[in-house]
Amino acid sequence: MFAFLLIVQTVIAVSLIATILMQRSEGGGLGVGGSSSGFMTARGAADFLTRSTAVLGGLFIVLSIVMAGIAGATRQPSKIDTSLANKTAPLEQPAQAPPPQQTAPATAPAPTTNTAQNQSGPAVPLAQ
Repeated sequence: MFAFLLIVQTVIAVSLIATILMQRSEGGGLGVGGSSSGFMTARGAADFLTRSTAVLGGLFIVLSIVMAGIAGATRQPSKIDTSLANKTAPLEQPAQAPPPQQTAPATAPAPTTNTAQNQSGPAVPLAQ
């Protein structure tokens, strides 16, 4: 139902745009010449386009309100999946790097950790 109303509203919107663009800015309507009597005189075209613009605009507004009501009434409450609530992800252990092969004696100082930055978790030695 909602998809059908959405298509109808799209058709009304396109018709409304076309009707507005056909009007002259001075209110002359289609601006076509013709006989002085009949339906499609300059004044007759202006009256027709003015009335059709008002009707299409009214239909667009009413249809927008109806669609908003349908969308609000048919909205499903959000469902929360609690099947994973008590499960925690396993902690991954960092891969142990093989000790580097040293040909010369190591004179580098031992790595230090800054305990002020790592107060929230355990100290992890820095990789060389």
